[in-house]
Amino acid sequence: MERERSLQGIIDLASAYYGSAVLFAALEVDLFTRVSQVRAPASAADLATLAGLEPRGARLLLDACVAIGLLRKSGETYANTEAGAQALVAGGAHDVTQAIRYNHDVYAAWGQLAAFARSGRPVESPACHLGDDPARTRRFVMAMHGRALGIGRMVVPLIDLSGCTRVLDLAGGPGTYAVLLAQAHPELSCVTVDLPAVSAVAAELVAAAGMSQRVTCRAGDYHADVYEEAAFDAVTIFGALHQEAPETIVSILIRARAALRPGGRLFVLDMMTDATHTQPAFSALFAVNMALTTDHGWVFSDEELHGWLRRAGFETCATQHVPPPMPHWLVTARKPAH
Repeated sequence: MERERSLQGIIDLASAYYGSAVLFAALEVDLFTRVSQVRAPASAADLATLAGLEPRGARLLLDACVAIGLLRKSGETYANTEAGAQALVAGGAHDVTQAIRYNHDVYAAWGQLAAFARSGRPVESPACHLGDDPARTRRFVMAMHGRALGIGRMVVPLIDLSGCTRVLDLAGGPGTYAVLLAQAHPELSCVTVDLPAVSAVAAELVAAAGMSQRVTCRAGDYHADVYEEAAFDAVTIFGALHQEAPETIVSILIRARAALRPGGRLFVLDMMTDATHTQPAFSALFAVNMALTTDHGWVFSDEELHGWLRRAGFETCATQHVPPPMPHWLVTARKPAH
């Protein structure tokens, strides 16, 4: 049965963005990191001084963080929650601060959803985070890096690269997945391809991980690139195809297939939905996010992807659901051995 909202649920939904705005503001002023830097639970005045905030503004922001479960309050002092210490403090064990900055960057676009519904066109140019605006591009790549680090812990163990020595990572963004795969498989080398401005930031991240000798960052464009014929054991396309129209996806898959050796493997990781395009709910909402910010953005179903893979000449397609928290699905396929 489809989920339907109660009257109270509708009222709650109307102000749900309050919580997002509080989270974004707290991260913008490094509030959770500042809280972590105080050895004992700190007062609002202490934290206002440490973070360079106006005292009344600091108190209201701190109390709002407590109200939505991002901080703890005891008397007049504040402390991080257990989850917040891991995820919202820079350098925490499960730091997602960079990943959340992407949500912050598209926050304004969501306010123009009605304009998109009227025009069917994105409300901002995709080029602003793919090279035209260097600062926005860097934030975008770093956000994708943060997300990939978290998702990669769940995904890498699901990817069977036994017997593989060379992987082509298309639209590889920050190169994070390529690095994680190479670290998990010492015999592996990877070529990760993305647009020049994105690939330049990826090269910095790969170098920082000490993996430049095994992960090559190549500037390119998977919309048109032709790769070395039958030169790779596996191709990965992670978190990219949701910005493409169906015929473009088939074209990308055909050229990926040509790059694979006979029997080579393809791995596609993405947000996907069921055949109704409404579940999981997060994926259906993410489709709107992509449409607001890219020319052809959406979220397809795994059934649709299987059909495109067969059109591109792949076989033995299968879907795996990646463990939470993000509703990513992993689809695998093979190039025929003969």
